[in-house]
Amino acid sequence: MNNEADLILERIEPLFKRLPHTQYRINIVDNIYDKEYNFFFITLPKGKRQHSIPLHSIKVHDLGYLEEVVNAIQKKIQLTIIYTGFTGEIWPVSQKEIQKKKHWDE
Repeated sequence: MNNEADLILERIEPLFKRLPHTQYRINIVDNIYDKEYNFFFITLPKGKRQHSIPLHSIKVHDLGYLEEVVNAIQKKIQLTIIYTGFTGEIWPVSQKEIQKKKHWDE
């Protein structure tokens, strides 16, 4: 497995507490200014504010490499992954659209 995926999974494990009435997600952001991909762990307890915890930044700004990392992560955990900054981009291997439309805050 990919070393970057191992590191991200290792950092998610203590954060994913499986509390009732709490949603957990991963947010992957395309940072076009620094040419990197940033990973965040999102927790959303019912009736409370959302918390975003930085997990890791991938310095290799290549969609093929990112696709490998995401696939390795998805094999181990089944959390929802939200993409930000990928509007109109397509995965190189699977040829699927990454993000269909912009989020309200983009």
